Amino acid sequence: MEILKSFLSSKVYRRLFGVLVVFVALLIVGCQDSVTNPQDSEPTNDQEAMQKIADEDSSLQSFDQDYNEEDLMSFGMGKIQANIYPLRVGHRVRLVSRTFTVDVQGDTAYGKLTKNYEGVLLIEASYDSGATTPDTVIQKPFNAVVTRNLIFVKIGNTDRPLRNWKLAAISLPEGGALTAGGTLSPNINIEKVTIFLPDGNQVVIESPNNYYMARYHGWLHWRDIPRIPRNESVRVVVEVFSAYEDSDFVTITFGKNAFVGQRHKRKFELVSSTLVPGGYDKVYEQTFQTYTFPGFYHAVINAFPKQVIFDDSTPVENSMWGIPYYVKLL
Repeated sequence: MEILKSFLSSKVYRRLFGVLVVFVALLIVGCQDSVTNPQDSEPTNDQEAMQKIADEDSSLQSFDQDYNEEDLMSFGMGKIQANIYPLRVGHRVRLVSRTFTVDVQGDTAYGKLTKNYEGVLLIEASYDSGATTPDTVIQKPFNAVVTRNLIFVKIGNTDRPLRNWKLAAISLPEGGALTAGGTLSPNINIEKVTIFLPDGNQVVIESPNNYYMARYHGWLHWRDIPRIPRNESVRVVVEVFSAYEDSDFVTITFGKNAFVGQRHKRKFELVSSTLVPGGYDKVYEQTFQTYTFPGFYHAVINAFPKQVIFDDSTPVENSMWGIPYYVKLL
């Protein structure tokens, strides 16, 4: 102990302490010089500000986590006579471009967000009808587009646009794979989604881009984003128009956002099919379960014609809707 006290009172200690102080001071100055002034990176106009607000909003970020399935999803397919016998199906997408436009009308601004993706539909399958393990992986490239609308309200008149606007409402995303002509296929289309919430309420959607949900619970006249307790089962009924008689391949992907969760995927069961001019109106049903941790999520519904999945050469065509929801603790 006496040796330690002697060292602490020595010139060597004082010199070391002085060097340390100088080093820390230089480090702080260096860090300050290397950090960009927050105002330098802030948007300089209203459109840039609104785009940044949308990019950083957690209720919007959660969509891509379940639209991009990344890996192959596993579930039983049953035995259906076709050119291939799929065992696992999933698609991987990569965002290649996005366009954000906005129309400012007084203290309200109406934005449209369009995202273009390159994707690959991955089908683990076998050419043997009796196989239980895949012997081939079919890869089908496709391009897809997803659109959604946003409403902003003005909350300030400062010289910093980022502080002047707030995201008030979001529409649901919709889109799908594009044909060779660059349009969505007329052969498959989700027409209506009905969600039966655990509290007895229903969410009925017929036009996603025109179905607005308030970004903040109970705000103004828009519908609230569904708030569902964790670990609850939610029944979903999907109505699809299909040009084809066979049962379509309709799935729901859910359970992951930008921060937590695990991606899950389930195939809808066909409930009914009715012949109509030009094709068939079909009704599908399935349930999904909310995740354990609270936060914003999306349930993403995809509808593919059967031959896209069961034939190794049919090009990809599909219809996609996304439904945001919030998992609450209680």
